[in-house]
Amino acid sequence: MDFDFKPPKQSMASRRTPSPRLRVWLLLVLLALLLVPFFLRQTVTSTEANTAAPEIPQPPPIPEIRKEVIKGTVARGDTATALLSDFFSAAEIHELGQLCKPVFPLSRLSAGQSYRLCLSNDAFERFEYDIDQDEQLIIARDAESFSVEKIPIAYTTETARVRGTIESSLFEAVTSTGESEVLAMNLADIFAWDIDFILDIRQGDSFQALVEKRYREGQPAGYGRILAAEFTNQGTTFQAFLYQDGDRRADYYDSEGQSLRKAFLKAPLSFSRISSGFTTRRFHPITKTWKAHPAIDYAAPTGTPIKSVGDGVIIKKGYTSGNGNYIKIRHNSSYETMYLHMKGFAKNISQGKRVAQGQTIGYVGSTGLATGPHLCFRMFKNGSPVNPARVKAAAAQPIDKANRADFKIQTEALITQLTDQPNIQTASAEQEDVTTSQ
Repeated sequence: MDFDFKPPKQSMASRRTPSPRLRVWLLLVLLALLLVPFFLRQTVTSTEANTAAPEIPQPPPIPEIRKEVIKGTVARGDTATALLSDFFSAAEIHELGQLCKPVFPLSRLSAGQSYRLCLSNDAFERFEYDIDQDEQLIIARDAESFSVEKIPIAYTTETARVRGTIESSLFEAVTSTGESEVLAMNLADIFAWDIDFILDIRQGDSFQALVEKRYREGQPAGYGRILAAEFTNQGTTFQAFLYQDGDRRADYYDSEGQSLRKAFLKAPLSFSRISSGFTTRRFHPITKTWKAHPAIDYAAPTGTPIKSVGDGVIIKKGYTSGNGNYIKIRHNSSYETMYLHMKGFAKNISQGKRVAQGQTIGYVGSTGLATGPHLCFRMFKNGSPVNPARVKAAAAQPIDKANRADFKIQTEALITQLTDQPNIQTASAEQEDVTTSQ
């Protein structure tokens, strides 16, 4: 017997409304769907944290390098061994001396010259020695090897105008302004062929110059070149302009291109006084007799350098009871000069040796028949004595014609710098800066 079972029909309202249990399950499912992304993010973060690279250990700190510079001046008697013995053995210093010999022999270290020892953690790194005002010897160590070189000293240069009026001497006029006596000496050397700064100077004479002042590491370091200068002596103005004529060495010329350099300097000393002039009759203070004095006596402090007045060859050097220590120089086929009563001779001066104009040949003394320190200076022409103050020496070669136009341009620029300011009427030198350069 077949029975057909049919579920009872539900009303439309009952089919649309879920049961309370179903609604709870639906809410739980929805909440789960909302919380899944949160748990996923937490899991990823935790995984990344667990898989991060381990921390790399830091290297140990680099030891500090301590630098030190010892500055000094070579003292009399100092040697390379004395200066470097704290860092090298005698054998190492000898080896270093052999390495330096082609560049600058360490045996030529001179008293009074500056040096610097550069250290790194108390160990030698570098030695700097001032050969002169222009060059340095550099010895440096890199690992176990040395390098040796000679280099120019680095200066900052400032060009200044210096001017003044003479009251007693050029030396006093320059130094009274705070400038160094070196500047006075340099000016005297420029005009030494035309002006005897012992015989010719008068009160009221004046000078002006364009001079390079040097600075080293911000500190004054002497003078460089004198680019131009004027000196008015007894109403006559002498001019000097520094110029390099082609391949010839730079030298001084007047405004017309004529060389200031002549065969003889006007005097063998830069600054002194005349104690006795050239005369045919003078009462000798020691022999107490009247006799000729065919010479000029220059009174000066003992040790004052004596210069050869011209190029030449030493034909006599020695000592006599009258002349004391003396030197005689032949300059050419006509002229000879003698220098008497010297305290001593300059280094490497010997008979037969050539000397240059302006070269120091000895030092003022009082040897022989002398009442005090002075130089007795004599000049001979063709064997006969002549008054050195009256000798007119020929000038050296003028500027080449091919370079005259260039010289004129440079000279005009220097004259402008000398004269573009009002004249200063004062008994003291004054100065003002003109240019600055490296």
